[in-house]
Amino acid sequence: MEDPDPVASLIDSTTSKIQQLQKAFAELESHRAITLNLKWKELEAHFHGLEKSLKRRFHELEDQEKEYESKTVVTREMLEKREAVVIAKEQASLERLQEKRDAAIFAISNALEKNRKFSCLEPVVVSIEGQEMASVVEERPAVAAECKIENVSSPSENGIPGVSYPDLVKLCEDMDSDGLHKFISDNRKNLATIREEIPLALKAATNPAELVLDSLKDFYPVEASTLDGKKDANLLGLRRTCIMLLECLSILLASKDRCCVSELISEEIKEHAKAFAEQWKPRLVDLNADTSNGNSLEAHAFLQLLATFNISFDFDPEELSKLIPLVSRRRQTADLCRFLGLTEKMPGVIEVLINSGRQIDAVNLAIALELTEQFSPVSLLKSYLKDAKKASSPAKPGSPSPTVQDEVNERELTALKAVIKSIEEHKLEEQYPVDPLQKRVLLLEKVKADKKWANEATKPQPKRPRANGAGYGPRVTNMATDKTIYARVTDRYSQYMHDRPYIYAGPTDNHAPPLLGSAAYCLSPAHGNFFGNGYQYQAAYLH
Repeated sequence: MEDPDPVASLIDSTTSKIQQLQKAFAELESHRAITLNLKWKELEAHFHGLEKSLKRRFHELEDQEKEYESKTVVTREMLEKREAVVIAKEQASLERLQEKRDAAIFAISNALEKNRKFSCLEPVVVSIEGQEMASVVEERPAVAAECKIENVSSPSENGIPGVSYPDLVKLCEDMDSDGLHKFISDNRKNLATIREEIPLALKAATNPAELVLDSLKDFYPVEASTLDGKKDANLLGLRRTCIMLLECLSILLASKDRCCVSELISEEIKEHAKAFAEQWKPRLVDLNADTSNGNSLEAHAFLQLLATFNISFDFDPEELSKLIPLVSRRRQTADLCRFLGLTEKMPGVIEVLINSGRQIDAVNLAIALELTEQFSPVSLLKSYLKDAKKASSPAKPGSPSPTVQDEVNERELTALKAVIKSIEEHKLEEQYPVDPLQKRVLLLEKVKADKKWANEATKPQPKRPRANGAGYGPRVTNMATDKTIYARVTDRYSQYMHDRPYIYAGPTDNHAPPLLGSAAYCLSPAHGNFFGNGYQYQAAYLH
């Protein structure tokens, strides 16, 4: 737009122009030969009207120009503020990215350090009713993406560094999968050491992948229809060995570069592994998350097979995610989810666990997969305790029966111990103090102990023998008077605790005959063995 000052000066000069025009019109009228119909007043009114219209339009344009300038200033200020906000966000994103990068480097360094030490869990001996004693080992995660092999032990006689069992290397050299299973079963007391050495011994095999696949052939034996996989200790041990061999192969593959891995896992080997997976897949349909208690060996072996041989792309991720609740208590679950590409589906899986009352498993997965913003661990643990306190509604209105109340107290006690363990394991003490929970545990245990002693006190007690040692047995007439009279066994040893004698299973090579008519019992510990969320399990590790 032009400078308004010249325009304003031109508008102001219209008055003088009109005056000059008036003089020229008057002079023209004095020289006229004929009378003009047009009068000056009409011309003057016309020109004044034009002048007013022009001024009004000029002022309107000035107002619009000022409004445009003010809007321009406001817009420029807004753009500057937005630019500052964007710069601040970029800086914050860079800082968070740097923090995550540093944390990842630190985690990788710790993982490498742990792998150098080959840390493993020691076997735990548990007692299972109806079965003999057996060692149970909870496997540690062994996904190929996070495992490395370091030969830190001294060389052995067989030429494989770090292997102290020559027979183990010989079995791998001979590709003897049956012998490998038997060797692990015979040496299950040293399972922790054997587990560390299997990845190194597999190097001696001409085809480690084929050896491990061959070891899976009896995972579902022909007579499996007549066996209960949850109670047959030998089958459970065999399946755990299969999972361990798959994990050890993952460790071996992780120590190789990509070219060596493609040579070890050829397309033919992958097809062989897919055949096993296709054979196992229909058997997983009948598995139930409630009956398996999140510790299904069948589902774990299937997922580990897909992860080890990298064949998960041939299976539907939605179907694979439905198997996660079956293995939610396995320590390897989070690593398997990452390696199988199921991380995006984990929120839905965690929702399933929460709705089924397995908040402890949900907490473990949420923390391992960094989903705590969406699923608060403290809220889930409190919800788990709240569900555990709910009593079954009694048959009649009023207070619940003593038996129901005992069950409720036992359930709450178990849940409290599981929650305390989860809090300490994940270091949540600041968010969820454990002192009130521990006091509640002590109170429930005191109530339980008091009730136990009260029940024992109400049982009828046998009469005590007299001071002279004479019992209350039947009178014996034909007895020498000089012989010592002993009280009956039932009088000399009062049964304060139980009415029936308990005989503990002992070595079979003793020379004393067993007591006839007595039942053998195995007393389990006070609260048995529980997983992270308080559910009890019974498992035997036999190979």
